[in-house]
Amino acid sequence: MSMSTSSSRLLVLAVRTASSHTQPRYLLANTPVLAQSRAYAMDPLSVGGWKGQVPPCKAERVSPDLGINQRNLSALAASLKGQCRPMCRYDFLDLGEVEENTRKAQASKSLRRFIVDPALARLVADHLEEDLAEGKAVIFECNPGPGVLTRTLLNSGAQRLVALESDKSFLPDLQALENGLDGQLEVVHCDFFKLDPLGHGSMRPPVMYSEKLFTDLGFSEVPWTADVPVKVVGIFSQRNERNMLWKLVYSLFQRLSIFRYGRVELVMFISEKEYTKLIARPGEFRNYQALSTLWQMACDIELLHKEPWSSFVTVSKHGGMAIPKSSLPNNHLCLVRLTPRQSLFTADFGPANGATLIMMVKQCMAKRKALLVDRLNSWSPDGGPKILQKMGLLENTLTGHVFPKEYKELFQLIEKSEEFSHSWLYEEVLENTQSYGLM
Repeated sequence: MSMSTSSSRLLVLAVRTASSHTQPRYLLANTPVLAQSRAYAMDPLSVGGWKGQVPPCKAERVSPDLGINQRNLSALAASLKGQCRPMCRYDFLDLGEVEENTRKAQASKSLRRFIVDPALARLVADHLEEDLAEGKAVIFECNPGPGVLTRTLLNSGAQRLVALESDKSFLPDLQALENGLDGQLEVVHCDFFKLDPLGHGSMRPPVMYSEKLFTDLGFSEVPWTADVPVKVVGIFSQRNERNMLWKLVYSLFQRLSIFRYGRVELVMFISEKEYTKLIARPGEFRNYQALSTLWQMACDIELLHKEPWSSFVTVSKHGGMAIPKSSLPNNHLCLVRLTPRQSLFTADFGPANGATLIMMVKQCMAKRKALLVDRLNSWSPDGGPKILQKMGLLENTLTGHVFPKEYKELFQLIEKSEEFSHSWLYEEVLENTQSYGLM
């Protein structure tokens, strides 16, 4: 055989080998399907600091004249942007047909909302881009359902994603996806919103103690000042949204439940009504409440995106979108990032007296147009003016005019004050508040 003939055959073989490897497919199922144009305006009231500093939102830009964010609806651009999934050797995961995912979601027997729009899933993943790219934190996805966001996060480079699914009907498909990967996805039959119920003893999934969940996943506690170890992504349940916010804030201030393991960050869709209350400023007596004060004290609050209710598949007993009635603007679900502050706990304040601080704030904010000095004097006669003088506040200051940071300072002064040396909050009231955590 001549040298030229051998070279020709080697060349043909190389060409055939190269052509046998398929390139990543950008499936029609990944193409964003939108029935109508949507408006995406950033809320100017995002809380990044005590006095109304607004943190920049990297992933979204607002048109200065129209206040509208335009999504890039190009399937190719959506597929290419930020796609880096080393665990997938041959192809990106197929998100499935929108119609089929909608059918699966609507078959759920529980009252829930689902993400089936690939463009919306991509938007959520974009806001986790840095964490996905660098593997900074483990992602907990609450109630993934058909798994559109699950696959999008994996396509975006998620190296460890934990899917916490409460509905058994969604588990087979999610577990099949888990088995087809190399350890990047773990599926757990668990309801995040039912973690750590009151009471003791054994329980059956999806109800679970956070200690068992984290132990089974191999997670250990990290210092509060360390980086965020876990990011929880999902949609708050519309039935008990406010109750869940109270439950979480009690756990946060006492470093219980998920916060026992560090500064767990929440990236959650919340109703516009509750978000408006969450970021309300002192003096906005209608919306500025105890829950507002506590979350602003504990966390940096950042609005990432607003999405119309119609973008989500909603399962309800009566059909329709089941939008809660409200006198406040409530046309969207708001994607909000809640990041616990590293500076929350100090030498004078920690998890041991976190519940007491909550109780103080709740009692003060019960009547937001009442004088703060009167509330202080009710705990220690004539002790109020001295405390206010130390804080530099006037005696005509109303409880609804006090900033979150000032309430924390007030609490620390009370704890060290001789005038308030006795039990200034009744233990039985505190225990009752801890049990229910409701307004």
